[in-house]
Amino acid sequence: MKALITGGSGFVGSHLAEALLARGDSVLVLDNLSTGSITNIAHLKKSPNFAYIIDDVMNRRVLAEAVDECDVIYHLAAAVGVRLVVESPVRTIETNLEGTQVVLEAAAKKRKKVLLASTSEVYGKSTKIPFSETDDLLIGPSNKGRWSYACSKLMDEFLAIAFWKERKLPVVVARLFNTVGPRQTGRYGMVIPNFVRQALTNKPITVYGTGRQRRAFGYVGDVVGALMALMDRQDTHGEVFNIGNDQEISIKNLARLIIKMTGSRSKIIHISYDKAYEEGFEDMQRRVPDLAKIKRWIGYQSRHPLRDILERVIAYERAQLKP
Repeated sequence: MKALITGGSGFVGSHLAEALLARGDSVLVLDNLSTGSITNIAHLKKSPNFAYIIDDVMNRRVLAEAVDECDVIYHLAAAVGVRLVVESPVRTIETNLEGTQVVLEAAAKKRKKVLLASTSEVYGKSTKIPFSETDDLLIGPSNKGRWSYACSKLMDEFLAIAFWKERKLPVVVARLFNTVGPRQTGRYGMVIPNFVRQALTNKPITVYGTGRQRRAFGYVGDVVGALMALMDRQDTHGEVFNIGNDQEISIKNLARLIIKMTGSRSKIIHISYDKAYEEGFEDMQRRVPDLAKIKRWIGYQSRHPLRDILERVIAYERAQLKP
């Protein structure tokens, strides 16, 4: 089996490439390195079953050739991170909408199965916890740039399912919830790598808002295993699945835990959302997945508790700080 991974030099994509190679598959990565990094896949270059192309998914000729070479497509290329979304809304919308359309069209011509990586952001301002795949979705107003990402990824989902219904393109949608682990960058607002780096350097840990907002963090190894299992099945076409962890922690308690685990002298400081992102920024207070569906279909379990995840991220970040 040969897999094409768009966005394969990113955090999740590079771990997925690693896992596919480990089980004997061949992998072709297509990435423009806008948010990914070549260092994420450098250790994979020695594998005879690995290849990569530095280009954009919207380059139709390059994408068509890559699709021809593969058996399945993991479409992970997207604008990611709250900071990037707020600062570059045009890029966010164009990358997500046009990129997904081009990938689905190329896949449909060759009847190649596609996994679309979506996001928990599509649940928007919903207060029905935990979030289920069949719940109504509540997106914020269009003058709040933060919701452009959620809306664009939701349109990606609609488009993918439309390709399945109208053109019988085999496609499955995975909504990822706060996936974390080694190699994740904090450049675009990812909370755990930012907190860990601040703690390891004894800098103030910057908590946005009150810190009472709660999140549930899933380990990247568990997540990519679920992506592969969903693609391996032939009855997931047209289905949407939550993937993540359903054990919550407040952001302030997360900061306290990281300080304790690193032995840091860091102090916690609070920064308003207006200063951190933009005036009038809106956040989700809780983001917890209902995992019943994916457990039924593939027996999914989040096998890594938060402390285990943090130990791995701390060890990785410590290694990055060494000369």
